[in-house]
Amino acid sequence: MKVFLLKDVDKVGVAGEVIKTKEGFALNYLVPQKFGVIITADNEANFKNKIKSIENRKEVISSKTSMLAEKIKALKLVIKKKAHDKDKLYGAITNQEVADLLEAEGIKIAKSQVVFEKTIKTIGNHEVVIKLSNQLLPKLSLKVAAE
Repeated sequence: MKVFLLKDVDKVGVAGEVIKTKEGFALNYLVPQKFGVIITADNEANFKNKIKSIENRKEVISSKTSMLAEKIKALKLVIKKKAHDKDKLYGAITNQEVADLLEAEGIKIAKSQVVFEKTIKTIGNHEVVIKLSNQLLPKLSLKVAAE
């Protein structure tokens, strides 16, 4: 069954893409959740026009996103937190704290886009991944210092 995706679905496809999937997955998940629309012989030509316009829009967005990724890679952020004697923090660094630091630098992202490979609970230099899209995952250098 062919489905036109209206939204990005992890491990399935991106918005504006036509995918082939099993009938049950389409009818029980994609369509009710409004992630996709079933393509029939009647509406196939209509979706081909939509695909072309979405591809043009995606090119513009991807160029802006790649520029943002380069800007994020170049950043070296510093955060100060209270710490024990042995370089351990009293609390962990949160996604919201990193998002707030980026916003102070002029980059507005959601806290859900900040991904830690491992919870940051020590003083020192750490790498934080910012998920801009499924393919663009720039790493940011974060230095944690004691207050």
